[in-house]
Amino acid sequence: MNSCAILLRNIMENPDFSQRQLAERTGMSLGKVNRCLKDWEEQGYLKKANESKVEGRSVKQNATEKQSHAENRIKKGQSRMLTEKGKAFLEANKVDAALILAAGFGSRFVPLTYECPKGLLEVFGERMVERQIKQLHEVGIYDITIVVGYLKEKFDYLIDAYGVKLLYNPEYSVKNTLGTLYHARKAMEGKNFYILSSDNWMRENMYHSVEPLSWYAASFMEGETKEWVLHCAKDGQIKSVEVGGENAYCMYGPVFLKKEFFSAFLPYLEEYYHKPGTEDFYWEDVLRLALKHLPPIYRNEQKDGQIYEFENLEELRAFDEKYNHSSGSEAMELISAVFHIPECEIVKLRCLKAGMTNQSFLFRIHKESRNKDYAGKDFICRIPGVGTGKLINRKEEEEIYRIVKDLHITEELLYFNPENGYKISRYYEEARNADFSKQEERRACMKQLLKLHEGKKTVGHPFSLRERLAYYEAICLEGGGEIPYQDYEKIKPDREKMLSFTEKSNPPLCLCHIDAVQDNFIFTKEGVKMIDWEYAGMADPLLDIAMGAIYSYMDFQEAKSLLEDYLLAAEEAKVAEPLLLHGRTKEQLEKLLVAYMGLSGLLWSLWCAYKMRKGQEFGEYSLKMLRYFKEAKKTLGL
Repeated sequence: MNSCAILLRNIMENPDFSQRQLAERTGMSLGKVNRCLKDWEEQGYLKKANESKVEGRSVKQNATEKQSHAENRIKKGQSRMLTEKGKAFLEANKVDAALILAAGFGSRFVPLTYECPKGLLEVFGERMVERQIKQLHEVGIYDITIVVGYLKEKFDYLIDAYGVKLLYNPEYSVKNTLGTLYHARKAMEGKNFYILSSDNWMRENMYHSVEPLSWYAASFMEGETKEWVLHCAKDGQIKSVEVGGENAYCMYGPVFLKKEFFSAFLPYLEEYYHKPGTEDFYWEDVLRLALKHLPPIYRNEQKDGQIYEFENLEELRAFDEKYNHSSGSEAMELISAVFHIPECEIVKLRCLKAGMTNQSFLFRIHKESRNKDYAGKDFICRIPGVGTGKLINRKEEEEIYRIVKDLHITEELLYFNPENGYKISRYYEEARNADFSKQEERRACMKQLLKLHEGKKTVGHPFSLRERLAYYEAICLEGGGEIPYQDYEKIKPDREKMLSFTEKSNPPLCLCHIDAVQDNFIFTKEGVKMIDWEYAGMADPLLDIAMGAIYSYMDFQEAKSLLEDYLLAAEEAKVAEPLLLHGRTKEQLEKLLVAYMGLSGLLWSLWCAYKMRKGQEFGEYSLKMLRYFKEAKKTLGL
């Protein structure tokens, strides 16, 4: 960076520093410090202090004293002071604000981030975002905006505690930091500001009240790295950026942008934000692509051990011993208790499935664990999602697993809590979800579904579309809520017609999965398994076909092919009269299938409406589900 400008800032911050201390602070040679001081003096930014004053008082001096005091002035940096021009220069480069990015989920920190945003995790007893706010306050920066999204309410206390502002990013779940900075752009226009990540930890305070240049913090990475490598000119100006390299300085930590830089950068930010295919872009992607068209931005080299970006829980454990024993996560405490191991033996954690109903993550028991039966093996922990207490009866789900156990069609359970829905199950190596676009896989799944339907298993609870539709509508409306579909009241009478149509067919009842979608069939070395039985109950087996079809966005004709696959599976299994038929003709079955697809679509659109009240988003899924109902009405002529 422009070290002479940085030197001027250091004189302002540390007027008593000697030239040697200034050299140590800036990383400059003693000779260069001396040259810069002379240059600044010649340009009128510095002036010599009154030589008759030492430490602010007049003295009478003999020759020996004069020499001693002269040495003292050099030591203390008292021989020069800022002129009005120097002060004006620094004032023009004053830092106005800080923007802290805190909207994301932090998937690599599951399960901790299911309960707490990553930036609010503690390191040595202090929350990471609070540490940064305090460091900013220490240098006089109080205009601090935190961009929030996931678990935004958790950050509210910071307004009262530190006087920060919160800015909500409505796209936090569908766009990366490009979207975050885009939504914060108006708050930062015309300002010199820092861009910080809420989940960074800085050992020493590296912020200043004055920043003469735009910069990106950089740490040296030895050996091969996947970080973003900076290629710079001799003066440290960043000329290009590439992802990955070796033995290089990389983007790592805070950023400072002068208002002139941000003004030039803003059109590119807006352009790329609106471009299709940039949903996963970091804001630095735009910086990298537009760099040659922007004002200079420099590499701000940091010493090893100054900046920490924790990638996962295991890195945090290595840094803060507390996390080896207690992470504060309910899920981690549960796993520790179930397997009778300390938390430090729970390793290789990663987000496995961002399900619509639940949150699931994969973990491994350490290969040298004291629990030899499970050492080195992988498992899945399911955490019930937001609002599922009103949607799912976990005691009924637990009963289902017990009832169907001897059919050998479910995943292997190690733990199930019917009170709160926490579940731990075996992870099948090299397993994969079914793909209903492949006929051979559809048929293999229909064979398992047939096994369930023909298994003569019964439970005491039905899955009634009539009851569920009424219930989902009620919970959407409770507490003054509303159903967001404008024509919902208009289509409600059609719901009754469609329900009556299905009920008049005298449908058979058997144990159904209800959520028999392709993601809930997994292909393992031991055969096809069915997972996630939380909606299962007694119903018409044809309903399982309908549910599987709409999740894969099949049209009515494709759904009929899925029904054919089921009937073929029955034929191959030598089931002469599958329960699904129940004396109904093929034409009747096909019409009923359309009706079930329509009613199921309406059901899940209401389910989405309820979950959206809880802050979840489902993109186009809710609209596609509602569309099934409307198209079914047209097709059936009801």
